[in-house]
Amino acid sequence: MVAEAVGGWVAHSLALLADAGHMLADVGALGLSLGVASLAQRPVTAERTFGLLRLEILAALVNGAALLAISIGVAIEALHRLRDPAPVQGALLAAVAGLGLVANVAGAALLHRSHNHSLNERGAYLHLLSDALGSGGALAAGAIILTTGWIAADSLISIFISLLILASAWRLVKESADVLLEAAPAHIALSEVHNCIATVPGVASIHDLHVWTVTSGVIAMSGHLVVQNPADNQRVLEAVQDRLGGMGIRHVTVQMERDQTCE
Repeated sequence: MVAEAVGGWVAHSLALLADAGHMLADVGALGLSLGVASLAQRPVTAERTFGLLRLEILAALVNGAALLAISIGVAIEALHRLRDPAPVQGALLAAVAGLGLVANVAGAALLHRSHNHSLNERGAYLHLLSDALGSGGALAAGAIILTTGWIAADSLISIFISLLILASAWRLVKESADVLLEAAPAHIALSEVHNCIATVPGVASIHDLHVWTVTSGVIAMSGHLVVQNPADNQRVLEAVQDRLGGMGIRHVTVQMERDQTCE
């Protein structure tokens, strides 16, 4: 990070300076991710019945927002550079970017296996991956400048990289916001959950059905079932839990009713 910042300043390269700033934000983001992962393991309390599980979603949202801000800032500065170009030292740019690329790829490879386990880990992985893209783009810009002398390549590749970062950041922010807004998980259709329960023998109707994500890997469901024969309640409950468990919904809360009591 320091090498890229110094190299970018000396070489007058926006791509290197942007990547250095991006890495600085990543240091804070990764530290936040590690701290949150540790806090999320704390036991539940009477005040926080789910513990601190959703801290990881908040951390993912912060990471995504930081990436959005960085990508927009890089794009704006690149447009300024296109209007008022400055000389760029291609050799220094390529050398420093090459070192940064190796370091970022190594870090991303370490997180690759676990990056789908939670939004928090995914946010950290995307930070490192976007750093690698930044270094790769800076390396390409250096090569172009060395071979052709076209200094606008530095700014154009910076814009391209900012768009890649923007796309990843937007997905992360959207998914985090969906969890905080208790939207139904993208991979589970509410209609499928309804049909799965409605076909259980003894269930007359279903209402007030909700499915949401508590945190990564923890999906909850609540609903009211009209079961006209109270003797069937336990059997219906076990059948519903078994069916929903097959859909990945492990936290099931069901209210049994002989007649529909709520709208």
